[in-house]
Amino acid sequence: MQTTLSERCLWLQTSAETPVHYPALANQEEAEVCVVGGGITGLSTALHLAEKGIKVILLEAGDIPTGGSGRNVGLVNAGLWIPPDDIVAALGEEKGERVNTILGGAPSKVFDIIERYAIECDATRTGTLHLGHNTKGCQELARRRDQLQNRGAPVTLIEGEACERMTGTSQIHTALLDKRAGTINPCAYTRGLARAAADLGATLYCQSPVTGIERQEDRWRVLTQDGSVTASKVVMATNAYTEDDWNQVRQHFFTGHYYQLASEPLTGEAADAILPEKQGAWDTRTVLSSIRRDKAGRLLLGSLGKGEGKPLAYLTRWADTIKDHYFPGLGNVRWEYTWTGKVAFTPDHTLRIFEPAPGILSATGYNGRGITTGTVVGQGFAHYIANDDDSLLPLPLSQPKPIKARPLWSCAYEGGFSLYHAGQCLRVLI
Repeated sequence: MQTTLSERCLWLQTSAETPVHYPALANQEEAEVCVVGGGITGLSTALHLAEKGIKVILLEAGDIPTGGSGRNVGLVNAGLWIPPDDIVAALGEEKGERVNTILGGAPSKVFDIIERYAIECDATRTGTLHLGHNTKGCQELARRRDQLQNRGAPVTLIEGEACERMTGTSQIHTALLDKRAGTINPCAYTRGLARAAADLGATLYCQSPVTGIERQEDRWRVLTQDGSVTASKVVMATNAYTEDDWNQVRQHFFTGHYYQLASEPLTGEAADAILPEKQGAWDTRTVLSSIRRDKAGRLLLGSLGKGEGKPLAYLTRWADTIKDHYFPGLGNVRWEYTWTGKVAFTPDHTLRIFEPAPGILSATGYNGRGITTGTVVGQGFAHYIANDDDSLLPLPLSQPKPIKARPLWSCAYEGGFSLYHAGQCLRVLI
C-alpha cells in the first residue's frame, strides 16, 4: 500500500465556494443582534435575520469555516442520532415529537437554502444509507424503519442483492435508505451561507475571538481584543468549539472527535460499484464507520475518535482494514487526506437549546447532526428574535442543568473509541 497521507481537510481543499477574507473587528459597533460563532448555526442565524432586515453582526474567532462545520462527513441527515421512540423516551412525548417533526424536515431546509442562494457544495439528494453490519444491527434497522414509517418518513429497508448493488459490498445484507437525506461538501456549504448572509447585509468579522460579555443597562456588550459589539440580543453559536470558562455553553456538552481519511480519486469497475447512487453511509457498529464518495470519486472513511496526534501509519492501517473488509476488490489504495473535527455530545444524545441569561440564546449537543440541526436552529433563533415565538426551534427554550464530570465523559468516550479501533487494526474486531 502506498501513501502520501497528510493532515489536511479535503473539504477545504476542494470547495467550489472560494474563501473570503472578512476583516477583524477593530472598533465599537452596535447591532440589534450579535452572533458569536461563524459555523453553520451562527451563519444560519445571521442569514435568516438578514432576510428579515434585522441588523446583525457576527464574530468568528478564526476563519470561515474553522471548526466542525467545515470538517464533518457532509451527511445531510434527518432527525437526531437516536431513533424517534428513544427521543420521545428521553424528552417526553410533546418535546420528543416536536424534535422528530422539525428535524425530520431539516434536510429539505438545507437543500432549499442551497438552491435559493446557488451554493456550490456538490449537493446530492439521493438519500443516505444506514448499514446493518450484523444480525443485531439489521434488527435495529428494522426497528428504526418501523418507527420512522409510523411517522410518515420515506424510509425503505433494502435487502439482499439490491442492497449489495446499492452499497457495493457483499458484507452488508440490509441497509436503511432515508430518501429525505443527502450529502454535501460541508466547507462549501458553510462558505455559501456566509456569502449569502453578507450579500443580504449581515456584517461578518473573522479573527475576532470574543473575550467576554457584559451587561450594559438593557443591552449586552460583546468584547473582543480590539473592539466590541453592543446588541439587544446575543446568540452563542460556539457549540463543540466552546473553550472559554465564561461561556456557559461549555457546561452543557462534553467534547468528542471524529476523524476521516480520503483516498486519491478512484476509477475502474471495483470503485464504480461503491455507492453508485452517491449516498452517504455509515454502519451499525458500536463505534461506527462512515463511508462516502466525493465528486472526484475519492473514497472517504471515518469513525468516532481523535485522529490528531496518532501516527499516520496507524490511521492508514485502520483505513486499509475497513476498506479491505467492505471493498476487497479495490486492492491497494493511496490515502491522501486525513483530518479531525470536534463533536458536542450529551449523555442522553439530545440537543440543548437554552437562554443562560435574558437576551442570550444558546444551543449545543448536536451529537453529530450539525449540518441539519445547525441550519434549523439558526432559522428558529431568527424567528424567535423577530417574533418572540420559539415554535420553529426543535425544542422550546429551557434552563437545563449543567453536565457533571464532563472531562470524564470525554475521556471515557475517547478511550473506548481508541480501544475499538486498535482491535480493528489488529483484526480482532471487524
